[in-house]
Amino acid sequence: MTSEPGSGKMSFMSKPTIAVKSVIIRFAGDSGDGMQLTGDRFTMDTASLGNDISTLPNFPAEIRAPQGTLPGVSSFQLHFADHHVRTAGDAPDVLVAMNPAALKANIKDIPRGATIIVDKDEFTTRNLTKVGYEANPLEDGSLSSYKIHPVALTSMTVAALAELPLSRKEAERAKNMFALGLLSWMYHRPTEATEAFLKAKFAKKPDILEANLIAYRTGWNYGETSEDFATSYEVAPAHMSPGVYRNIGGNIALAYGLIAAAQQSGLKLFLGSYPITPASDILHELSKHKKFGVVTFQAEDEIAAVGSALGASYGGALGITTTSGPGIALKSEMIGLGVMLELPLIIIDVQRGGPSTGLPTKTEQADLLQVMFGRNGESPAAVIAASTPSDCFTMAMEAVRIATTYRVPVFLLSDGYIANGSEPWKIPDVATLPDLSVEFAKSQEDFLPYLRNPETLARPWAIPGTKGIEHRIGGIEKQDKTGEINYEPANHDFMVRTRQAKVDGIEVPDLDVDDPTGDATTLFLGWGSTYGPISSAVEVLRGNGEKIAQAHLKYINPFPKNLGAVLEKYQNVITPEMNLGQLAMLLRSKYLKDIVGYNMVRGLPFTTAELVEAAMGVLHND
Repeated sequence: MTSEPGSGKMSFMSKPTIAVKSVIIRFAGDSGDGMQLTGDRFTMDTASLGNDISTLPNFPAEIRAPQGTLPGVSSFQLHFADHHVRTAGDAPDVLVAMNPAALKANIKDIPRGATIIVDKDEFTTRNLTKVGYEANPLEDGSLSSYKIHPVALTSMTVAALAELPLSRKEAERAKNMFALGLLSWMYHRPTEATEAFLKAKFAKKPDILEANLIAYRTGWNYGETSEDFATSYEVAPAHMSPGVYRNIGGNIALAYGLIAAAQQSGLKLFLGSYPITPASDILHELSKHKKFGVVTFQAEDEIAAVGSALGASYGGALGITTTSGPGIALKSEMIGLGVMLELPLIIIDVQRGGPSTGLPTKTEQADLLQVMFGRNGESPAAVIAASTPSDCFTMAMEAVRIATTYRVPVFLLSDGYIANGSEPWKIPDVATLPDLSVEFAKSQEDFLPYLRNPETLARPWAIPGTKGIEHRIGGIEKQDKTGEINYEPANHDFMVRTRQAKVDGIEVPDLDVDDPTGDATTLFLGWGSTYGPISSAVEVLRGNGEKIAQAHLKYINPFPKNLGAVLEKYQNVITPEMNLGQLAMLLRSKYLKDIVGYNMVRGLPFTTAELVEAAMGVLHND
């Protein structure tokens, strides 16, 4: 049987089903074709079945690029499997291309023999010419090595909606739901959640709701009844540790981690932020949670954003600001003031391609040296980095621990791949979250605002208005203990060294090394979002009999105390980075260890295959 009209219930007829272990799907089309929504809904339906998942949304870097052109192509890649997956996959098994531009922009990534589903209605002479096709690739034999399914997505969607009071343009907008329905049939995805989502999203637009539901069901029924699709596929659930899971993206995980940390510390959370891609979703999400004492302020510029966050910290709140590389440049002087005032301040840098505006929707790791040194004077700050979307929750809590314990600005690095990607996240038991409670300075005589804790070197956190602890702040050098203005050379030297010592003394976990045999001579060392590709490459290499170790840095300033010993143990250290070797530079200068850098700055994450090839060259001295 097929769908029962209006019921939302889907079931299968007698077409054969093939069990597969994993699938990589890429949805691609114009930025107005709803590819991100389509991919997100397929992801959510897949997560509900218990598959492990990794995603890679890829947005156009230009706002409103001309329709049907290569710069306007938007895509969403999803890797789901019956086992643990670490990346969104190297090459799609299935490409859904909504127009010629989507096909041309993505065909180079599609392996021979893969399935390509195209909206043949869009392959008009005008659209083909727009992207440089001299002949229709659906007819000239150039795609003969692929499994091509030309589907009249547009015209079938319009025909299915003919009874609704919609213009043709409005009807065509529902074709992404047709595609989603078709793919949901192909891979046995449940339909109830997407139908419930559509009903909630378009509750106040009944005609649009009906159009999307009909298109979705029509796509499903087309797969079930069309002779063009002879088989469907099934991916079994992955084996995961018991618990409650949800699908989560990096920016949302950061927001949740900050809220949890605020609750665990007993502090009000204040976010001062200026919207910037790809960090804006953190502001959007935090603004929804006022019931947890969250205050969000959308400032007029980056300087006001960080200034308000630092002011909130001075007032006894958890001061946070979110941005990307260009915003870090503008915030630098105020962050230096945070160093001078020795107040908790959390700066989240969701890195993107640069320099300047660069590639605002693409990923990169090129802000590392900027956050390490991009301030005037000796201005040490802590630097930590998340490795996966779900790890953002943990590292957000770590940023709060470090900032409040040591009274320092803390940079938490993410990037576009982590921020926009998603994966299953095991929701932690609140009872297992760390105690982050803080103590403020109490009323006292002869208060010394720069009298330090002997263990952490942190100064007291003194809340304005508390009797007896009035003190002076500002960006001019402080006198030791009293905090008064002091220009004396010896005092300045002492304060500079003390602020540096405080950061150097931050307690961080030792670096964990994965070396099963204990006799590997080569170490893959990464940071940030390279974790997934490196882990996947290591798995392939070990499966081929190679001995290779892996470690991943989450703490960069200060480095883990055992890092020097780890580097010394291995003959070769390979450090893949989406920059020109910034971590490698830091490691060489601090530990005098030669580092083999593997560097790409394409706005895309590494593939497993290229890291395997890089490692093989080192392992076998090629």
